[in-house]
Amino acid sequence: MTIPPPSPNYRTGKICYIEIPAIDISQSAQFYQRAFGWQIRQRNDGSTAFDDTIGEVSGTWVPGRPPSTVPGLLVYIMVASAATTIEAIIAAGGEIVQPVNPDEREVYALFRDPAGNILGIYQQAGLAEIEAQQAAR
Repeated sequence: MTIPPPSPNYRTGKICYIEIPAIDISQSAQFYQRAFGWQIRQRNDGSTAFDDTIGEVSGTWVPGRPPSTVPGLLVYIMVASAATTIEAIIAAGGEIVQPVNPDEREVYALFRDPAGNILGIYQQAGLAEIEAQQAAR
């Protein structure tokens, strides 16, 4: 009998926690929930935290820390459709600062969140089909 791995997958070297600078924590939480479907939760101490859509990465928003407004270390969020996600980012109050380049082999873009942080989206090939199959089950 095969034992399934624990969820989330615990492993040395795994990125597990992200602190995102925020001006207005509620506004940032709503943005990431609307644009990416992140689960928002309140901790016992009253702070606001998030979990990504598969429960593999969690984090929080940190007030008083300067936003990452110039791309240095970039965090990319995996998406099934860059076009659909770009629409969701804009509708949620974000801004696209580097659109998808049709001449690139990979499909990615950079966006600015409501606090001014620059992050990326990466369209994983085949993910839309996988998610459609999972939804049909």
